[in-house]
Amino acid sequence: MQRALFIGGTGTISMAITRALAKSEDWDLYLINRGNREDEIPENVHLISADINDEEMIDEILDGRHFDCVCDFIGFTPDQVERDYRLFRGRCSQFIYISSASAYNKPCRSHIITEGTALANPFWEYSRNKIYCESFLMDKYEKEGFPVTIVRPSHTYDERSIPLGVHGDRGSWQVIRRMLEGKPVIVQGDGTSLWTMTFNEDFAKGFIGLMGNCHAIGESFQITSDETLTWNQIYEAIADALNVDFIPYYVASEFLASVSDYDYFGSLLGDKSNSVVFDNSKIKRIVPGFECTVRFDQGVRRAIDYCLEHPECQIEDPEFDDFCDRVIEELEEAKDRLR
Repeated sequence: MQRALFIGGTGTISMAITRALAKSEDWDLYLINRGNREDEIPENVHLISADINDEEMIDEILDGRHFDCVCDFIGFTPDQVERDYRLFRGRCSQFIYISSASAYNKPCRSHIITEGTALANPFWEYSRNKIYCESFLMDKYEKEGFPVTIVRPSHTYDERSIPLGVHGDRGSWQVIRRMLEGKPVIVQGDGTSLWTMTFNEDFAKGFIGLMGNCHAIGESFQITSDETLTWNQIYEAIADALNVDFIPYYVASEFLASVSDYDYFGSLLGDKSNSVVFDNSKIKRIVPGFECTVRFDQGVRRAIDYCLEHPECQIEDPEFDDFCDRVIEELEEAKDRLR
């Protein structure tokens, strides 16, 4: 049995992998975690309750240990991956770094995205940090043989999160509430740009296929669904699951970024307002049989059912609700003035 260590392991992307590996006879899984969702961690997963940022303590905990695969799900900044390199060089046969598909060149030169698409995002610091982290780790692979694998998820969701384009800092619930109340919801652009949503259980299939895979060392992979949707189709699927009408109010992404304190400059202009179609031929070649099987209308229905049944997921965001109302009111008044 091979040994894996996850830094994090209980987030939207990683929890599905943790659950799948807990049922596997091939992997013995350890998590370095500060107690997040501890009650949901399967019993046969070994929990190391510690803060990965306490490098001295982690170094002592790892002393004498070796892992076949280590993955950092919560490495966002250069200093974090530099720490990982210090901690895990010589202690793992493979280090998987979770990057982001938002790192691909923006604005897009082609809507078809492959692993060879250039990395450049002047709109979003989050993405630029991911690019640096990738570059640092690949440099260590090229110069020292550090066994890195880069994974670039795109918009991945689970049963606890309803994925949307425009929402506030407290998540998507306020948008769902607007839909339930028959109010218009803001959609970036005209809703016709192309996007991909991936359910986390599907993502886990491809990810696990890369673990311990010698063909994955020194390589980068995107793992997404092959289902391509417009944002109108995404919102329509959500409305159908709620059994309500979809009442869109279309607003240019540039306008939203310029009039709000929300990070729409990065999340929209640097990501979701761009049409993208992912070519997953590389992951399918390295992981034979990999296929995403959860259509968005199926996955989002699971997410909506879960959120409606769990009040703790229904986080009110009156500030965002007010922002939506003000944007719509101001734009309608501007139309009246120009008529």
